[in-house]
Amino acid sequence: MHTSPTLRRQPRATLSASLTFIAAALALACTQARADATLDKIKQRGKVTIGVLVNGGPFGSIDPSTQQLVGWNPELARALAKGLGVEAELVQVQTATRVQFLQAGKVDLLIASMELNPDRAETLGYAPTPFYRVGGIAAVRKGSGIARWEDLRGKPVCVSQGSSFAKPLASEYGAQVHGYKSSSDSLLALKGGNCVAAVHDSTLIYPLLRSNPEWAQYSAPIAGEVLPAPSVVWTRKGEADTIAAVDKVVQDWHRTGWLIAAEKRVGIEPANPLLPELQAKFKSAS
Repeated sequence: MHTSPTLRRQPRATLSASLTFIAAALALACTQARADATLDKIKQRGKVTIGVLVNGGPFGSIDPSTQQLVGWNPELARALAKGLGVEAELVQVQTATRVQFLQAGKVDLLIASMELNPDRAETLGYAPTPFYRVGGIAAVRKGSGIARWEDLRGKPVCVSQGSSFAKPLASEYGAQVHGYKSSSDSLLALKGGNCVAAVHDSTLIYPLLRSNPEWAQYSAPIAGEVLPAPSVVWTRKGEADTIAAVDKVVQDWHRTGWLIAAEKRVGIEPANPLLPELQAKFKSAS
């Protein structure tokens, strides 16, 4: 008796399909395991480690009497931990190394004045609901003659290493960009005459020029911001459950008006127009 070719091939085809299904299931299970790993770890130890950037001023500084981190970024980090139902461990990070701290597992999350852009989204995960919107502002010495972004063409401009403002400053405005380890180093370079402008988040520059007598001879005369972008909480890539849990907390901040109250409490001026917009959006959706 001869077995037809079709019948002879059937077990092999069935086996191949089964193996394909098993491989897909294992891949899905691995993906889910990776997604759950950080959130599970946070819940098991009852603590979340959050990297925060503290550059001085209302967005983050060190209280000289207690040596505690205070201001906007630390307040958000502590509130995020509370929303997740765990304790907060805050780790001070620098602009140049904040991503490495996250990727190396030294922190679970980042609230570090790091705005969303395509390059960062390629390598990191993030909670999609923003908690702020920030762009770059140029601090210059009064009487410098600089009044437009185009006036920076061919001139040395200081930024922090890893700053997202470096690319548009060079490509769009022709500035000679110099990166420094921190915003403090960049601003010192401006004072030292190593550059004609220092470009940093508006959340750093405005409070500095408004309230610090040491900066009385400097101003921010250029209208508009470089690369205005949403500020988000950053995670490692693929941590879907962590992202979902964090995003729920951020949406609650908007819905309840907590972010607007926190902005006033830490003395941030001018008020960010994004916050009332998102409060209205999430209140209407509830």
